[in-house]
Amino acid sequence: MALPGLIRVMERAARKAGGRLRRDFGEIEHLQVSRKGPSDFVSKADQVAERTIYDELIHARPDWGFVLEEAGTIEGDPTKPRWVVDPLDGTSNFLHGIPHFAISIAVQEPKLDGSGWGEVTAGVVYQPITDETFWAEKTRGAWLQDGRLRVSSRSRLPEALIATGIPYGGHGDFGEWGRIFAAIGPQVAGIRRYGAASLDLAWLAAGRFDGFWESDLSDWDTAAGCLLVREAGGFVSDYRGRSQPIHAKQVLAANDSLHSKLHKLLAGALKA
Repeated sequence: MALPGLIRVMERAARKAGGRLRRDFGEIEHLQVSRKGPSDFVSKADQVAERTIYDELIHARPDWGFVLEEAGTIEGDPTKPRWVVDPLDGTSNFLHGIPHFAISIAVQEPKLDGSGWGEVTAGVVYQPITDETFWAEKTRGAWLQDGRLRVSSRSRLPEALIATGIPYGGHGDFGEWGRIFAAIGPQVAGIRRYGAASLDLAWLAAGRFDGFWESDLSDWDTAAGCLLVREAGGFVSDYRGRSQPIHAKQVLAANDSLHSKLHKLLAGALKA
């Protein structure tokens, strides 16, 4: 099927930046053994990817604003949508030569009353190494290339594979995460931590994972992924069960049946 026009714009930007990231990723192996190390190189790769995406998107929609991981918020016409962009989700994986990272681009609409920003209506998560484009438009479903995505139909926790993000180096609450893990871990088939939230959510939409939780993220980590899950028939909430356009500080996502079961376990853990 032909991609919708807006998704085509987003995918073109992601693919252009992704091609450069693939080339840069090939250099990481050589940089691992250098005295300076690859950190500065990765930071530059991140910035170049973001600039590439920015240039592509601003050309296509000159009056739209941006929320960018590196450059921050760039205001556009307040009556028009804005782009929410993570040019390299999974930076630590990239840095260590692990081929699991993604580009995430989402479209967020302004609220009709002018009081801020509302729902996300389009999203793309592009994985450069596997050349997979996960995309969604509000009310039009979630897709991998031209194949329709649906969240898994598993309803039993002992059969469920759950993804998460683990706190690290000053980010996140280890105590909170530990209590949740202790509640969920013994009940499920397995828990995975791959280090790229946008891909975790895209894989959940594709039925590869059955659930996901993480806290202390940013809007650009989850904006596209939350839409993918919802358009694939899943549910996304915070830890109290509330639904918002973008979940960053707290994300709990799964299909209908598993979401309620995971939420019960999670809520019980946080009350303890």
